[in-house]
Amino acid sequence: MFPSMKNLKETFESKYGESPLFYAFAPGRVNLIGEHIDYCGYSVLPMAIEQNILAAVSVNNSGKIQLANANPKYKDFSVSCSEEIAIDRDDPQWYYYFLCGVKGIQEKFGLNHLAGMSCVVDGTIPPSSGLSSSSALVCCSGLVTMEANQKSLSKVALAEICAKSERYIGTEGGGMDQSISFLAEAGTAKLIEFQPLRATDVKLPDGAVFVISNCCVEMNKAASSHYNIRVVECRIATKMLAQARGVDSSRLLKLAHVQMELKASLEEMLALVDEVLHPEPYSREEICKVLGITSEQFSTELLSANTQDMTQFKLHQRAKHVYGEAARVLQFKSVCDSEPANATRLLGELMNQSHASCRDLYECSCPELDQLVDICLKSGAVGSRLTGAGWGGCAVSMVPSEKVESFLQAVREEYYLPDPRRAAIEKQSLFVSKPGGGAAIYLEE
Repeated sequence: MFPSMKNLKETFESKYGESPLFYAFAPGRVNLIGEHIDYCGYSVLPMAIEQNILAAVSVNNSGKIQLANANPKYKDFSVSCSEEIAIDRDDPQWYYYFLCGVKGIQEKFGLNHLAGMSCVVDGTIPPSSGLSSSSALVCCSGLVTMEANQKSLSKVALAEICAKSERYIGTEGGGMDQSISFLAEAGTAKLIEFQPLRATDVKLPDGAVFVISNCCVEMNKAASSHYNIRVVECRIATKMLAQARGVDSSRLLKLAHVQMELKASLEEMLALVDEVLHPEPYSREEICKVLGITSEQFSTELLSANTQDMTQFKLHQRAKHVYGEAARVLQFKSVCDSEPANATRLLGELMNQSHASCRDLYECSCPELDQLVDICLKSGAVGSRLTGAGWGGCAVSMVPSEKVESFLQAVREEYYLPDPRRAAIEKQSLFVSKPGGGAAIYLEE
């Protein structure tokens, strides 16, 4: 699953007429549970996968950053080291994600003049599949830029910089993808907590494996407003819940902040959602009236650039998903830690509950994903759910080890082979994944 360094070296040498100085790699990830809650301040439970982004790099005095992709469908790009790096949010090309990482490191160290670099990028993470190909590219680029400019940062600092800098492309993510890309360790999943950022090992139960299956519907987070709409709905729900309990909502932006302010349990927050927020969608006017703000304030303080046209907001459903999903993450870790005899069944149930919540309350699934999850459960998975942002991309299934071969065969026959387009990409769309290691630099020998 690792892009071949040997092949990448050959591509680099034919492109630039010299050998690379070093390589950087950053893995993709699969989120086992905890969907759409990192940007609300809650812990998540991902693991790195073996598929990754790999870059070959040389450093020079050209005064330019030259970017090329091993895949000819992605075009080359170059930018001067002395001009300000501009990232076009309206056109999320692959090289703009790379430039997010460059810009993050540049700003961290106040570098007026970056080192010249020639890079070739390759990857084995299917793009727009919900396995974090874009964040892995940003992380790889941050690592490359740090190394090329002879700087040094901890993995935690790199994760935080890359999470912040990916927002240049317009995605208001919460930091899970970048954190696991840097903090992952082979053989273990991680509970990732925020503020402060930390990662704790989570030992997955023996006797079960995780299988990733791509529904073959692509979803580019930055090219679509679906993702940012959910961020906005959660932000508004935060303000409405705080207001209802007489808490100053002006500095609260995340649902976790309201829980902390109220010193309430997640169960109490779920009850508060039912009590305060009505299930019918809210209009702008109703929200402005409750919060005592003007329409202008609403647009500038609560909406993002690509959500300005929104008129309806499903606050009850979104908050209910977030508090419920946050509780499921803690239950999942608790089962892994205590290792009961029926651990796989309990974890499977939590994954199934998570998918139902993503589908019905957060509405971030799609018909193909729902069909794929159903097929996975019928084929022997004890739990199956969408992973990543959703609206396409992948499902992750927990499968008893002894059933893996029959599971793969059944899913192949039911979901992939009947459709020629899916059948053509089945090999990279359906695979068992083990927890992989985090981002690293390799020097050319």
